[in-house]
Amino acid sequence: MGRPHLNIVAVRRISMSFVNVAPQLVSTAAADAARIGSAINTANTAAAATTQVLAAAQDEVSTAIAALFGSHGQHYQAISAQVAAYQERFVLALSQASSTYAVAEAASATPLQNVLDAINAPVQSLTGAPIDRRRRETGIDGTGQAGG
Repeated sequence: MGRPHLNIVAVRRISMSFVNVAPQLVSTAAADAARIGSAINTANTAAAATTQVLAAAQDEVSTAIAALFGSHGQHYQAISAQVAAYQERFVLALSQASSTYAVAEAASATPLQNVLDAINAPVQSLTGAPIDRRRRETGIDGTGQAGG
């Protein structure tokens, strides 16, 4: 006979965080971000002329300075194009998130409403008032104070 085996099990508790999302606010944020992106794109289009700077004079220094500023302008345009692409993806992600949350809320509201209706029917037949209306009328904990 051997020794009995000990099984040691580590238990880790995982806590779940809750997130409240208002799809209308996310949708508004997406629209605002799109407007900001449009304004920045307009400014970048106006700044495109800075990529081809003419030399102030015909000497080497003026030509080198013009080339330097032109190079900076080209780098700015390249970076701003990347940022614009990122911003467009961000706006798309916000818009999709807003739609997804709205659909999820609508899908979860229907079964919950069915449960509330099933509970509410006998209460309403006994009291003449639905559960949620009575709660609003009586307020917080039946104190008569306005509830949330």
